[in-house]
Amino acid sequence: MQEDSAYWLAWSNISGVGPVLLKRIWQQFGTLKTAWETSPENLGQVEGLGLKLINTIKQQRSQSNPSELLEKHQQKNPQFWTPADPNYPRLLLETPSPPPLLYYQGQPDLAENQGNTPLIGIVGTRYPTEHGRRWTQKITVALVKHGFTVVSGMAAGIDGVAHQTCLDAGGRTIAVLGTGVDVVYPSSHQQLHKTIQQKGLIVSEYPSGTPGDRRHFPARNRIIAGLSRAVLVMEAPEKSGALITARYANEFCRDVYTLPNSPDVIQAKGCLRLIHHGAEMILTEEELLEMLGAIPNLNQPQQLSLFESPSPQSLPKLEPDLLKIFQVITNEGKSFDTIVQETGLNTPQVSGGLLQLELEGLITQLPGMRYQKKS
Repeated sequence: MQEDSAYWLAWSNISGVGPVLLKRIWQQFGTLKTAWETSPENLGQVEGLGLKLINTIKQQRSQSNPSELLEKHQQKNPQFWTPADPNYPRLLLETPSPPPLLYYQGQPDLAENQGNTPLIGIVGTRYPTEHGRRWTQKITVALVKHGFTVVSGMAAGIDGVAHQTCLDAGGRTIAVLGTGVDVVYPSSHQQLHKTIQQKGLIVSEYPSGTPGDRRHFPARNRIIAGLSRAVLVMEAPEKSGALITARYANEFCRDVYTLPNSPDVIQAKGCLRLIHHGAEMILTEEELLEMLGAIPNLNQPQQLSLFESPSPQSLPKLEPDLLKIFQVITNEGKSFDTIVQETGLNTPQVSGGLLQLELEGLITQLPGMRYQKKS
């Protein structure tokens, strides 16, 4: 297991090799040690590994010693799972982009990791209404009473309400961070972070000491969706990060439930958009629990088309990374792996950026993880 961890760490440090590509490499060769030692010609058999990236791999692995790398890494990061670890969360492992290293802090529960204890994601806006807060508390208490573990992102607002209510009700909660597991963000959650360590679990794909960075949070949302058997969006404006979590849940064949409210309420408009595209409405705790008790097979695909929006009249000003992603996408369409290679960004950054561009109505996703500009 120690040897497996060393090679997962070494591969995750290779520029241009993100979670999606690394899972393919692992599946192709059986172990990442075998992949590390194989020839460049054999690496070429992996979909998405082009000549340029293979040359990068060849150069960087010649300069790296996996065992030494692991020894140094564990000094600050003693606790993490890799996909080769039997304790790695099973549902997360089934997604296309499981984190190569999943750091944790707190109290792991093997039944949760094996999928025997159902995990439900609760997400929403950082600025909830009283309606959103009250219903988040009601739903969370009901879930705790029926043995569900609550997963959220420990952000301000709905996330914090869900975590704290779960703890107050005597339940288990998992916080998925966009920082290192030892970094508290926002700083107002110092006590919440400490309590979750004692009574629940904190996880992240980022190593110890990683500060808050807005680019990390869209990628963090895929982990919330990946861990959960269903995702509840309690309140979300139309361009909320909670909708990114819902989109990942849809891609991973998880059920999405959302809380309705008036169209006049800004925090409800994203939820109403989800309902329009097929998400189930949360009307009563009893009805929700009944639906959660009959969650369909996660391997059965669902045909939800979320976030369809009209073409923009003008191109909004984009952050540098988003602009870089947008500029490599063509009207004919381009594959996800090609976008990663051409932008030079890592997989979580590209994944989150693509979702942001979709939310902006600038691009659309085609079958086979291909993306094209909207005309």
